[in-house]
Amino acid sequence: MRRPFSDMERRMNLLTAKEITKLYTDKKLFTKADFSIEDGDKVGIVGINGTGKSTLLRILAGAEEPDEGEVIKGNKVYVRYLPQNPEFPKGMTIYDYVVTANMTEDNEWSIAGDSKAMLNQLGFEDENEVIDHLSGGQKKKVALAAALLASCDILLLDEPTNHLNSDMILWLENALIQRKGALVMVTHDRYFLDRVCSRIVEIDKGKLYNYQTNFAGFLEAKAAREDMELATYQKNKNILRIELEWMRRGARARSTKQKAHIQRYEELRDITKAPVQDGKVEVNTVSSRLGKKTLELAEISKGYGDKQLIEQFSYAFRKQDRIGFVGPNGCGKSTLMKIIMGLEQPDHGEVIIGPTVKLGYFSQESEYLNPKQRVIDYIRDTAEYVQTEDGSVSASMMLERFLFNATLQYSLIEKLSGGEKRRLYLLKVLMEAPNILILDEPTNDLDIQTLAILEDYLEKFPGILITVSHDRYFLDKVVDRIFGFEGNGVLRQYEGGYSDYLEVKQREGQTETVMEKTARAASEKTEKVKTTKLKFTWQEQKDYETIEDVIAGIEDKIAEIEKQIERSVTDFVKLNQLTKEKEEQEALLEEKMERYLYLSDLADRIAAQ
Repeated sequence: MRRPFSDMERRMNLLTAKEITKLYTDKKLFTKADFSIEDGDKVGIVGINGTGKSTLLRILAGAEEPDEGEVIKGNKVYVRYLPQNPEFPKGMTIYDYVVTANMTEDNEWSIAGDSKAMLNQLGFEDENEVIDHLSGGQKKKVALAAALLASCDILLLDEPTNHLNSDMILWLENALIQRKGALVMVTHDRYFLDRVCSRIVEIDKGKLYNYQTNFAGFLEAKAAREDMELATYQKNKNILRIELEWMRRGARARSTKQKAHIQRYEELRDITKAPVQDGKVEVNTVSSRLGKKTLELAEISKGYGDKQLIEQFSYAFRKQDRIGFVGPNGCGKSTLMKIIMGLEQPDHGEVIIGPTVKLGYFSQESEYLNPKQRVIDYIRDTAEYVQTEDGSVSASMMLERFLFNATLQYSLIEKLSGGEKRRLYLLKVLMEAPNILILDEPTNDLDIQTLAILEDYLEKFPGILITVSHDRYFLDKVVDRIFGFEGNGVLRQYEGGYSDYLEVKQREGQTETVMEKTARAASEKTEKVKTTKLKFTWQEQKDYETIEDVIAGIEDKIAEIEKQIERSVTDFVKLNQLTKEKEEQEALLEEKMERYLYLSDLADRIAAQ
């Protein structure tokens, strides 16, 4: 009896790209690469900027042709493609765009209701607003609405999370997880990749590598692949050394056997090349000395028309602060960064900048890059050399560390991909040696490898970091305090990274009813009207008066435990107990120190009033 087909065997092949080769200017993106999409696939495409991720999507969508090879699509297979920067007809409303993009004979009676429901979920209150009037993030949501409503077999998404806030990314995650049909997307959002995708395709040095796993599994598999390549190289190198000794002794190329031996040596010599390791955005911290007086925001308020973005926000930044700002699109995050930079003026309040402060600003929009300028000249305009922990480093060497090889360094900027231009702009900001670094949506258009090394750089950065980001993974790695825009211009402080912030928000959402939230909001608003003065709560006042003694007591206890540990080196049971007790006390000390910093900061702000 014939066995039944498995689920894997029943899956239908929707599209196949066979031996595709693609060149971009003088750079070869793919060489005889194969790619296939089956029904139900959820594929994430990864690779460093400039390797051809967006180009591959365009080829799969039929928007661009490969130089060699072919793309074979199944009969009646419909592909929908959302580019990284979608374009819209002039003067068209949100509703008209979404409906006209998806109306067919089969859905003409339902598409209007479906479109309204989708736009409502995405937060659009006025569906008849003209798209030209929307922000970049709102335009991306309109394009997403149209793409998600499409009745297609394959959905191709290029950087779908760019310009979306964290809440919208969570919503999109769940929508794509539940969506039937094949999905292929390019994204740098690592949490997003891990949750949505069950297959990762990596573009690396002109080849496509397929991994049947999520992003976490891909990282393990990629490391194993690179280790195997290195092991094969070492093995071939050892064999080649033996063969080379044979050749040097004087190979007599007379017999057929000896000729074959020489031919094998030559073939082995040609293929035995060290595997090219991925370049790394690796740069020792570059910064200027930061004095005692840093940066302070005093009673900052800013609004536009009837909308209040920021209401009397005050904060004195301390050395090595790692601060993240989060909130919905249009809430005022970027406006606050521009106020700090002096690019916009607050309605009330002031920005106080210390005499040694040197600001570095990586803006969301990026600065203008002259397309006819060479890459190396753009960096040399900032500095020919910078001082790092390893000494003086040239502009060319810094570019090399930022994945710009010698060929790219002397190329015109117009030949770079969007992500490469973004990476170049980031390098310029870092080479200015700031001691307060302001990053507005730094993860947009940067590849995952660049982000990983940037995160490592920021962990070592000796100055103050201020960032606006929707990338949850990035925030978890680099910040230890978050300010959330809560509406009506109110900013609320949260300790920890994004996951800590989200846990607090979810906990509050579970314990508060809608009526309780409304009552709390009304109470906070009334309190704000009554007084704008900062003051300690009863508990804060009590803690402030005793916290230094508490910290001293914990430190004394740790010192005593350390003495006991020295006396108990041979008593393993006792040693384990003491080690555990010491770890508990150290954790408690860290907690109390965090409390002390918060209370001291609050006391300074109260005194400043």
